[in-house]
This record gives sequence, structure tokens and C-alpha cells, in this order.
Amino acid sequence: MASGFAGSFWSSDYAGGLGVLFGKLQQGVQENQQVLTIARMRADTEELYGNSLGGIGPAAERITGGFARDEGASVRKAYEGVRTEMESAAQNHRKIASNIRELVVNPFSRWCEAHAARVQNSQDDLQNRIKIHDRQAEAVRKFRSQYYNKCRLVEDLEEEDKLAFQDPQSEAASPKAKNIPTIKMSEPDDNQEDPIDLGDETYQPEQVKKILTHMLGTIKIGEVKVPILGVYQNCSSGSDITEYIQKHMGASSVSYAERIGQDIVDNGFLRLVGNVGNAFANSSRMNYQWKTKVFQMTGIPERKKPLERASSAMSQDSFTVDSPVGTVQEYLQGWNPLNNPYPNETPTEKLRREARESDERYKASVKKLDSLRCNLEEAMVDHLKFMERCELDRLKAIKAVILDFSGAVSNVIPSLQSTVDKMMLFQETVQPLGDLRYMLENYRTGPFIPRVTTYENYYNSVDEQTFGVDLEARARSDRKRVPIIITTILTFLDNHYPDLEGDEVRRGIWLVDVSLAQTHALRNAINTGKTFPHEILEKFEIPVVASVLKLYLLELPDSLVSSHVYEIVKTIYSTTATDASEETRVSVIQSTLGQLRLANIATLDAITTHFTRLIELTSADEAYITALAQTLAPCILRPRQESSLTMNERYSFRLIRDLFAHKDAIFGELKRASTLTHSSSGAQRPRAISTDESNRRANYEERNRAIAAQRSPRATSPNPGSRNHRRDRSSGGPETRFPVNTTSPTERRGTAGSRNSLEVPGSADQSPVVDGKGTNGSIDAAQEHPAPSSTRVPLPRKPAGGLGRNPVNRDSVGSLRGEDAPRGVQLEDKPMDD
Repeated sequence: MASGFAGSFWSSDYAGGLGVLFGKLQQGVQENQQVLTIARMRADTEELYGNSLGGIGPAAERITGGFARDEGASVRKAYEGVRTEMESAAQNHRKIASNIRELVVNPFSRWCEAHAARVQNSQDDLQNRIKIHDRQAEAVRKFRSQYYNKCRLVEDLEEEDKLAFQDPQSEAASPKAKNIPTIKMSEPDDNQEDPIDLGDETYQPEQVKKILTHMLGTIKIGEVKVPILGVYQNCSSGSDITEYIQKHMGASSVSYAERIGQDIVDNGFLRLVGNVGNAFANSSRMNYQWKTKVFQMTGIPERKKPLERASSAMSQDSFTVDSPVGTVQEYLQGWNPLNNPYPNETPTEKLRREARESDERYKASVKKLDSLRCNLEEAMVDHLKFMERCELDRLKAIKAVILDFSGAVSNVIPSLQSTVDKMMLFQETVQPLGDLRYMLENYRTGPFIPRVTTYENYYNSVDEQTFGVDLEARARSDRKRVPIIITTILTFLDNHYPDLEGDEVRRGIWLVDVSLAQTHALRNAINTGKTFPHEILEKFEIPVVASVLKLYLLELPDSLVSSHVYEIVKTIYSTTATDASEETRVSVIQSTLGQLRLANIATLDAITTHFTRLIELTSADEAYITALAQTLAPCILRPRQESSLTMNERYSFRLIRDLFAHKDAIFGELKRASTLTHSSSGAQRPRAISTDESNRRANYEERNRAIAAQRSPRATSPNPGSRNHRRDRSSGGPETRFPVNTTSPTERRGTAGSRNSLEVPGSADQSPVVDGKGTNGSIDAAQEHPAPSSTRVPLPRKPAGGLGRNPVNRDSVGSLRGEDAPRGVQLEDKPMDD
């Protein structure tokens, strides 16, 4: 992630960092108004002063009998000279006022309004996206709770079935099983139906059938839309039903008609929708739905339509949020046996079916949340880059305003040259880039670290996803020391280095700024939890493949070198340990990395091997190694909690430099220690603390131990060693969020050109927010909105026939193509044996 706004204002809940940034941007909007107020009031004052000076001469002329009587006196000429200069000064001051308004106030006020609108639109758009993301995250948590509860009920029922009726003989001998009295009752006649009371009259079923048939044909029936719940079919208003009862059923008053209507409701022919309770009233605002029972009795076909969720005008398919609350139709289907599609289910079968259905809902909601999160991060990157350009342009505009303000004064009154010179000095001290750097250094909230919500299977399976899953769990599922995604990407990159033109391009793929939308597009294609062919990677540019590996490391629940050893690494490189020799430092690093899990060590070894070979074969200089280490630092080691102190620390960078410089010494010793540990019979290698939460069922341990002796062997999970990978809930409350309204988002696109000091930065098309576009589009920004030209990967296109091998410009990598040289980095990976 590039530096600047796009890499500095991130937080675990997204809104915290954006709140700090937009707080500063809104402060800039107020600063604009302060500068504008100074210019406007100076213009008003100059005009007022000019008008006052211009009024002195006429006031003196109104005095009669003075200088008007003498025409040739010298004192009169002096008087007229003073009056003329005063009128000239009045004209000059009025001209100053006019110049200030024309050169400063009018253009800068228009620019300030446009700048404030850009800031507010970005703020509104991002806040709207964050609200949608947070609602979906809450739905995921509720879906997960429902899924886990269903799974626990299934387990409880299975264990009760195993413990119940274990010895049929002892049960038969029980005194409770003998001589149990039974009462036999005659079966009721299925064809016999009870009469129904409606008001003071009693009707036979056939009469009720005729009445209902006539009511369905007479009363107006239509749809009723209820906010949140959805649209109901076959509904009539209470006033229409009351009118029918009075007209056709002989109701003498409205109260008696309401009584008959209440009897119709109580007998199960109508139900109230959109309100609590089931009372009948003569009201056009109260609507009642004719139940399926009525249509079955009368033989009239029922108009059916799936109950849909009501949505606002702004809701789109890509931004709708799942609701963990079941629809009314689902409850009715479970309650009404006529609508139950599973009439012969046993309780166990029903629970298992519900567990499967809740699992599918939970899984789908996690995928939607992941898509919303990726879309939010892409929009944030675009908005932050655009806001950085807007803020820099604002600082340049203020510098230009001060210069124009000085010119408005100096062009009229040369005597004010001293004041003008000081104002010119003030504008020269304005340094837009320095002010922007000051803002970043003092107000940044954290680097780009994605927060992934993963699907947590109750039975610990991690076969559904790759990104965001604990590294050791992913490796165990792949049955490898190193996750397959890492070895696949590294091997793919190593095999395609010779296709690139020159060592500089080969080295540059790890440093180029790749569009986050392109990276997410590849991530979505390979985030399946399974192996993927190289053909998927072939569809993307080489830097995008390298970027997705960095994104995979950033999305791990814990950094590759666990945050638990961050303080140890900090101690190694602290000022108190600078006197230690290099051999001692390498030995301490080796022992520190030895505390990590085997999967982390093997993965770190594979990645370090790849980069050391790249550095060696392309003869990389010190500047490139430094830039590469800075890029990889957040991917390899991160502190447990980011703070203003950790953001300025460079211990991760120094660790990577040592890994590059002393790879053989560090990992050679770790491999020997691992071999000795596994070869010894009784030795067990101490395992590092796992970052995933394995206490999901801690509250049920006592119950499990109590019934363990009675439990029959159950098939183990395919991944018994893996654990749940729950992420902690984001900290911070509503007070950290910035209060904004929603607006329509879209991607910014455009070309930068030359412009004046107060011109809008770029063009209106470059803003991430443009009216009429945004949420109406798909989340897949990588396809609908291609990345700007500035983020395009500067690499030569491959030939149409695929990845050809051009023998020219091989440089040092060409040595890999010899007969006795291996092709690319040979990554050795072994199956999991522990």
C-alpha cells in the first residue's frame, strides 16, 4: 500500500481512522473560510474607507464664503491640491476593494464551496459504505450464533439418543413398563365439522363456505406493503370488510359488524398484518390477510408470491444486507401444517436440516461480508488518494490567494510597498508539501491492515476459504508445511521472471503500486480453500500476482512472525543491545524464531529464500533491498496493537534485513533443530501460542466429560488439529464515527492536466463520488471501473501465443536456463508428519 493518505488513516473499525482524517479535512474547510473572511472584510473596509475619503471634499464645499471667493490665492491652490489627492486616494481604495473581490473573494469563494462539497461527498460515501459493512457484520455474527446453536442442539439430541434405552431387557423389567392403564376413545368422524358462530348467528360449514365465497368475490382484495416485513398478498382493509358485513350480513351497527369481523378473525379466516395483535377494527389503515384455509374451503385459487423484503430506493443487490430474522412466511410455514414441506420429519431430522440450512445462510453471509469489505477498502483507497490531492491543492490555493491579495494592493498604492513586501514574504513561507507531511506525521492512525471475517465451521473445517485463515490451520488442511497458495505463487513468479524484460522490471514487480481492485479480483478467484491451477494466475499481470501474496500475508489473523515475539524482536534491536556482536544478534534471532510454529518457520524460510535468490540473481543494490524490506515489513511482523509509537518503529524492517543477510545461518540452525526434535523418540517441540480461538466449546467441557464414557466413537473431523479462527470484535463505539449522510458513490477516473491555482484538482470526473453512479453498480470494481493509468502496471505485454521465452535480455536470470541449472526457485515442501 502506497504511502500518503491511502496508507496512513486505517483502523480496525475503518471509521476511526477516517474520522481523524475527515476531522482534519473539515478543519481545512474552516481555514479556507478564515482566509476568505479576511479578504472579504479587507475589501469591505477598503470600500468603506474610500467612500469616507470621497465624502470629505463635498462636505467642505458645502461651506460657503470660503476659498470660492478667491481665485488666484496660493492657499486656495494648496487647498484644491489636498482635496484632489484625497479624491484620488478615495478612488485608489475603492479600486483596491474591487481588485480584492475580483482576484480573491469571488474565485476563492467558488473554489471553497467546491472543495467543501468534495470533502463532504467523500465523507458521506464512505460513511454509507461503512454502515452497510457494519450491518452485514452484525448479521454475520447473528447467523453464526444461530448456526452454532443448531449444531449444539444436534449434538445434544444425538447424545440423548445414545444414552436413552441402552438396555432393553432392564427396561422391560421395570415396574413402570408393566400394567400401564390405557384409555381408549372412539375416533372422531373426520367428515363431521362443527358449526361456526359469527356474531349472534350460528352457521353450518356449508353456509360459511358460501359466505366466504361471496366475500372473496365482493370485497376488494390486493397487496399491502409493510415496512421492513415486505409485501403481503390477498389483503383487505378493515373498513371494506365492515362495509360488506353491514350490507350483506345484516349488521345493524358498526360495533356489531366489528364483532362479526372479530369472529371471522378468531375462527382463522383472517389475520391482521403490519400490527401487533389480532384485533378487528373498522379502519382503512388496518389490513387483514385472507388465510390459505379460506381459499381451500371455497376452491378459489390463491394468489401466491414469495414474501420479499422491502427495500429503500437506495438499496441495490450488491449493497443489500442479510437479516438474521426469519421472514413472517417462514414462521407461518413452520406453524401451519398445511404449508409445511417436511410433514414426516422426525425431530432429529428436522434439527439436522435446520443446522444445514443455518450453515448455508451463515456461509453465504460471510461471503457477502467479505465482498462488501473488499469493496469498502477499494473505495477507501480511491477516496483517500483523491482527498490527498484535494488537500495539497487547498494548500497551494491558499498560497496563491495570499499572492493575489498582495498584488491587489500593490498594483494601486505604491506607498504600501512595505506592507506588500511582508505579505509576499508570508506567502513564500507557505510550503504545501511540508504541511501535508506534517499532517501525516501527526495525525495518521495506522497502516493498511485488512480485517477479515472468516467463515467458522462448527466442526473446524477450513476447506471453504484461503485468505484470513490461520496459517497453521491452512497448512494442515493442505497437508503441507507451507500453505499451497504460497508455494504456488512463488513458483509461478519464479518461472515467469525470465519472461520480463530486464532485471529492473523483475525487481520492480514487488514495489509497483497495484490497484487494490485488481488485487481483490485475483483474491476472489483463488479464495476457495483448495488448490488452484496456474491458468488463473496467467490471466493477471505479474505484479498483481505478487500483490495478492502480500495481501494474503496482511490478512492473516497474526503476522507471519507472530506478534507474541514482537517485544523480543524490539529488545534485540533496541539501543541497549547495539553493542552486541553480529553473531550474537543472529543467534538470538534464530532462538526467537524457534519459538514459532513449524508452519510459520517453513513459510518464512520459503519466502526469504525466494527474495534472497531474486536479490542475488538480479544484482540488486542497497537502495532496492531497503525499499523491498520496507514493503515487506508489515507483511512479516506486526505489533499486536498499532499505536502512535509502533507506527514509527522500524524493528520489522531491521529483522527482514537480517533475514536477507543471514538466511543460511538462521534457517540452517532452525532446520537442524527441527530434524533433531522429530528424530528423537520422546522429545516434543514446544509449540507457539496459536492466534485462533480454540475455546469455542469450553462451556461444554463438563458435559462432554460426563457422557464421554457412554459415547460411541464418532468420525473425526478431516482437520482435527485446526481450530476456529474467530476475529475479535472491533473496538470503539459510535463516538469514534463521523456523522455524515449517505450519497451515491462511484469510482474516480480522469486525466490530470495543467490547471490554475484555484481550479478544481484534476476534474470532476476524478472524484470517487459522482452523482448518478455508484451503488447502482456492481461490487466488482476491478471489472466495471478499470484502474487509472497511474496504477497500471508498467510491464510489457506478453505475446498473443501465451508466455513465450524470449532469449534476449535475460541478464543474470538467464543463468537459470542452462542445461544443468534448475528452472526457478526450487521450493521443497513436505507433507505434514506431526
